[in-house]
Amino acid sequence: MIPGTPLLRQVPDWQTALGQAITDPAELLDLLGLGHEWLPAARDAARAFPLRVPRAFVARMRRGDPADPLLRQVLPLAEERLVVEGFGPDPVGDLAAHKAPGVLHKYQGRVLLTATGACAIHCRYCFRRHFPYAEANASTENWRAALDYVTTHPDVHEVILSGGDPLTLSDRRLSEFVRALEDCAHVERLRLHTRLPVVLPERVTRELCAWLSGTRLKTVVVIHANHAQELDDSVRLACQRLADSGATCSISPFCCVA
Repeated sequence: MIPGTPLLRQVPDWQTALGQAITDPAELLDLLGLGHEWLPAARDAARAFPLRVPRAFVARMRRGDPADPLLRQVLPLAEERLVVEGFGPDPVGDLAAHKAPGVLHKYQGRVLLTATGACAIHCRYCFRRHFPYAEANASTENWRAALDYVTTHPDVHEVILSGGDPLTLSDRRLSEFVRALEDCAHVERLRLHTRLPVVLPERVTRELCAWLSGTRLKTVVVIHANHAQELDDSVRLACQRLADSGATCSISPFCCVA
């Protein structure tokens, strides 16, 4: 390094890949060799809920197949814009369970924290696509309120970090928050509800595994996957790294309801 030059922060590979995610429906269709007859409806639906999908996930899709099960999870469709009687924007009752910024408390002994509104992939079936993250998010500024809530509820023995996806946050921010949770003697278990080991396996870094292995909390990583086609060797390796860190790994099609 040349004396006097500033030390540049190296951007982790997973953050680079996250920044290169596909957000334009036309690019997605072109990569898969699909016609643009899908494009008007996709762009219309994406205005209400944007498209976002990592390129490595797209690489697992079948070219030329509009019914590919991975594509159907992420392609915006005209049906999303329909108003259907009996259906609403809060299907699992999150708003009624909102007790403090970022805190959802539905069941005795367990709280869920919406650690962030960001995701690496925008699943079209997302039941929190209308969640008011700007006002109800346990972001860095609001973590104190979330921690105060957990501290003053000694019956809470399990904390779930969800979102959005908590693994879109840096390891520094996550580890700082987990260390603060460790100071709550009644908290015994930490659950991370995430899709990143599937859609962005490079997120499972040495730094992530280091702070997972260093916490006193019993840690469970609940990984959201919907189809066998999602699970390639890179996902297997990411799950193995998590298991080697001492975390219990579980794969579920519904990882965010709590």
